[in-house]
Amino acid sequence: MMSRSRGNNLRASASCGVRVNGNAESLSRSAGASSGKDVFSKPKMDKFDTRNLEWTEKIPECPVYCPTKEEFEDPLLYLQKIAPEASRHGICKIISPVSATVPAGIVLMREKAGFKFTTRVQPLRLAEWNTNDRVTFFMSGRNYTFRDFEKMANKVFARRYCSASCLPATYLEKEFWHEIACGKTDTVEYACNVDGSAFSSSPSDPLGNSKWNLKNLSRLPKSILRLLGTVIPGVTDPMLYIGMLFSVFAWHVEDHYLYSINYHHCGASKTWYGIPGHAALKFEKVVREHVYSHDILSTDGEDGAFDVLLGKTTLFSPNILLEHDVPVYKAVQKPGEFIITFPRAYHAGFSHGFNCGEAVNFAIGDWFPLGAVASQRYALLNKVPLLPHEELLCKEAMLLYTNLELEDSDYTSADFVSHNWIKVSFVKLMRFHHFARWSIMKSRARTDILPNMNGTILCTLCKRDCYVAFLNCSCDLHPVCLRHDFCSLDFSCGKNYTLFLRDDISNMEAAAKKFEKENGILEEIRQQANIGDDLYSYPLSMKFNSVPEDGYTPYCGKSFDFNSETPARTQECLQEF
Repeated sequence: MMSRSRGNNLRASASCGVRVNGNAESLSRSAGASSGKDVFSKPKMDKFDTRNLEWTEKIPECPVYCPTKEEFEDPLLYLQKIAPEASRHGICKIISPVSATVPAGIVLMREKAGFKFTTRVQPLRLAEWNTNDRVTFFMSGRNYTFRDFEKMANKVFARRYCSASCLPATYLEKEFWHEIACGKTDTVEYACNVDGSAFSSSPSDPLGNSKWNLKNLSRLPKSILRLLGTVIPGVTDPMLYIGMLFSVFAWHVEDHYLYSINYHHCGASKTWYGIPGHAALKFEKVVREHVYSHDILSTDGEDGAFDVLLGKTTLFSPNILLEHDVPVYKAVQKPGEFIITFPRAYHAGFSHGFNCGEAVNFAIGDWFPLGAVASQRYALLNKVPLLPHEELLCKEAMLLYTNLELEDSDYTSADFVSHNWIKVSFVKLMRFHHFARWSIMKSRARTDILPNMNGTILCTLCKRDCYVAFLNCSCDLHPVCLRHDFCSLDFSCGKNYTLFLRDDISNMEAAAKKFEKENGILEEIRQQANIGDDLYSYPLSMKFNSVPEDGYTPYCGKSFDFNSETPARTQECLQEF
């Protein structure tokens, strides 16, 4: 199951998705306990040797940026600027030049009267990761106020170290890996994915009134997520993360390979580990071969490891990655600092004591290619998506096209890089859809064409989001995306199909053709095709093998006349998604 709701289908616009805490309720306490195994015990783990912890000193630091107040004015512009360098490390740290004048504790106790949260219990141990032994996190059933949790966490710290003062990060890092392998502590508590924000609403708080207030980030003009028509907690709106000594956030990648930004409000530091996005497949291969047992994988290859990692409960030593030449970078995050994780960058870490952080996702133009990769992987695993990727891409591209038509050229060099990714991604999508429609019409299957007036719906077969076009059978119950070989579809109602196509498809293709005329767009697409980087579909020759490609050219003259009347039953069924 996906980590934050994949249970609610995308509905009739880019306004879908509800994030829930999947790594508690969806993961049963019986994992490990069902075989009589104590889920909190710490057996000897031969494949996790933590006797020698010198490897902790070999992990290089991630890039650290100290923007001026002027550079700090526009977060997405600044992030576009540093992304080419910083993304090569998976994570980076940004030290804010602006401080909050209203502490997080005051915000949560006074501005948010009655604020309480429930923690999760985390077994502080490593697992064998087979059918008899996995790590799961459980709801504690205990509600805390912010102050009560702080008191509890500080008592735990003082009892262990006979001191309430901060300890060196390098010392606590070794302490953590020793404790998790063979220490005496069974569990810790962690309040993760707590709805809310600790940024102040006071007009006198400079950070709260800045664009770096995470409550505002998704709605900024350069934010792709501004196009969503609904709130998704944790994606469009931030969530709080309140931890104690050795609270863990396990290895994971963000939903849909989105960016994330994490602000440290107060308390003890956190240690972060990050893997560059370009090394994600290598990371998954190491996890599949050296962490997971084959019997817990749902499918072969790296997709099987990806599926288990979605549970966000997998923890293992970064030393395993170092031993297999997977690049790893580290950061120690202190109050007043932001950590950025880049698309497809796996990351994990732990707290040095009581602290409070806040995080949210975001996306800019360079996310679209990797977001397409995530969509394809979800489809392969039959996972319901959280975001309507195709709809977001089309809407962003058409807005860009309109601005170009108006000759609105007030763009920075970073904007042009972002726009290039949007154009390339959109042209690939439009070319794919045109070829798919051409194949359908050439097959001579009985196909009616009707306008798609339902926004985004989900494919019955793979759960992929469909915005530009989809097929439906004659009984109107099986919408199918155009990435499946329609000639092999076997529905009980027969092989009479209706092709639902956006009524503005001509404008969308006009935009794609205009983008193609710009320098470098088609060349980038050809380069991606040469290295097999097919982000939007399975290879066309495999998916449409029953239709020869002879005579096809992109955007060849095939007009689509919509039927004037849409069957009422079809409309009713589609609106139920």
